[in-house]
Amino acid sequence: MADSKELKLGSVQKTLLLPLWGRAVETLKEKPLLTDEKAVSIKKSIPYDFSGISENMSKLIRAAWIARSMYFDKKILSFINLYPDATIVNVGCGLDTTFDRVDNGKIQWIDLDLPDSIELRRKYISESPRRKFISSSVFDKAWYGEISGAKNIMLMLAGVIYYFDESDVKILFNDIRTFIPGAEMIFDYSSEKGVELSNKRVIKKGGMDESAYLKWGINNIYEIEKWYDGIKVTETMPIYREYKKNYPFYKRIGFNISDAVKIMSLASVRISAG
Repeated sequence: MADSKELKLGSVQKTLLLPLWGRAVETLKEKPLLTDEKAVSIKKSIPYDFSGISENMSKLIRAAWIARSMYFDKKILSFINLYPDATIVNVGCGLDTTFDRVDNGKIQWIDLDLPDSIELRRKYISESPRRKFISSSVFDKAWYGEISGAKNIMLMLAGVIYYFDESDVKILFNDIRTFIPGAEMIFDYSSEKGVELSNKRVIKKGGMDESAYLKWGINNIYEIEKWYDGIKVTETMPIYREYKKNYPFYKRIGFNISDAVKIMSLASVRISAG
């Protein structure tokens, strides 16, 4: 297999391969909880040796990626059931394949990421009239013009928000309430302990350096409601709360411990004009 250096990936960019691998592995199980044939296809064709990830990533970590995808799929499907022609913005899309799982034939979908990630994405995923790629930082306010006039907007940030400093997260939330008030957001986040453990058990074991370290952790997500007027947390839960119901009690130990200390969690947020 071709060496990963052929992709010219930095440590931060390599992190986008982790959930892709996880979804592909889950799909190939006899009884998968999530089916993602597009992830399987990309994994087969991408010139990367996934053996290091396979050897070092625990089942608990892989389960977190699947739990997150299941939660986001459910939230998006519920949203587009209410608003069939909604606009979904996939922030920090990497090699995410959510669109292929939830598309109703009517939604408008925006995949937003930095230029190097979009360049890689184009090799395996195609744009279409309802699926547009934007090569930009989420902090570059110009991209909001691309969805000017759109109604019923949901932003999905999968594996993104904890790579920013808290000051940057505050800027992002303020930009959203300024440019797209009324937007819904779904994202995963870490507790302060979760940031520490993820850097040790995921980033280092995945062969990445400190440039890929998680930065922002928050123990009580409701604290963000104090940042600005108009921020409302509509739902939050430990990442395995719904996922672990698929397993017998004796297999839930790792899930229960992680959830008890809130290592990783999921959130839905509504942002209105302040």
